[in-house]
Amino acid sequence: MADPWQECMDYAVTIARQAGEVIREALKQKMNVMIKSSPADLVTATDQKVEKMLISSIKKKYPSHSFIGEESVAAGEKCVLTDSPTWIIDPIDGTTNFVHRFPFVAVSIGFVVDKKMEFGVVYSCVEDKMYTGRKGKGAFCNGQKLQVSKEDDITKSLLVTELGSSRIPETVRVILSNMEKLFAIPIHGIRSVGTAAVNMCLVATGGADAYYEMGIHCWDMAGAGIIVTEAGGILMDVTGGPFDLMSRRIIAANSRALAERIAKEIQIIPLQRDDED
Repeated sequence: MADPWQECMDYAVTIARQAGEVIREALKQKMNVMIKSSPADLVTATDQKVEKMLISSIKKKYPSHSFIGEESVAAGEKCVLTDSPTWIIDPIDGTTNFVHRFPFVAVSIGFVVDKKMEFGVVYSCVEDKMYTGRKGKGAFCNGQKLQVSKEDDITKSLLVTELGSSRIPETVRVILSNMEKLFAIPIHGIRSVGTAAVNMCLVATGGADAYYEMGIHCWDMAGAGIIVTEAGGILMDVTGGPFDLMSRRIIAANSRALAERIAKEIQIIPLQRDDED
């Protein structure tokens, strides 16, 4: 049987490229920066423009499909995942990077059917790297097949994580304490590029051995999640349980053993789920 979603994936790649062009152009202009949930949670007119462009293009082509978009949710739309084919979109993952012209900015498009990830497209547009993953078909970057690293010794691992946009002192304390615990195992190092989607894609390339974070959203993870698993990696909840796209937390690692070892060290930050009011 022909792959029913391949056409959707090809279309996602096309529009992610178009969105990337808009973003690259906007990087040359003066920006209008607004604040969302905290002084470090930023949004720009370009985020809103790109999301509108992506969703209206897809709606025209696939009118029966559902959508979850970061800026639509910020504007008050409900974040509900049903069984219907759903496009989960982050127009600019790495808005703070975008504002500062720090060169890691990604368009992330995830496609979920029956609540399961079918494909993901992450376009790191300043680097011009197109990451793709399709269930059962592998993961690629600019056409080159991706494979996670083989490193299963945590003391020889390189991890990626983010400090996040919350400035609540207790949350910041837990984030830093988790980094300190992992750092002192010891591990080779911890890196941050400022976008969850690119961090996860770096795990898929084998450049990093694992990524963990709490406080992100489904639109940060839906595109890159399947790229990690199709490159041979694993997604897990920070508790060590099964990964849940709406839980706002993740460990993406090259192996179950490494993911479980990270979960053992992490103190949980209580968060409201994406699908809760």
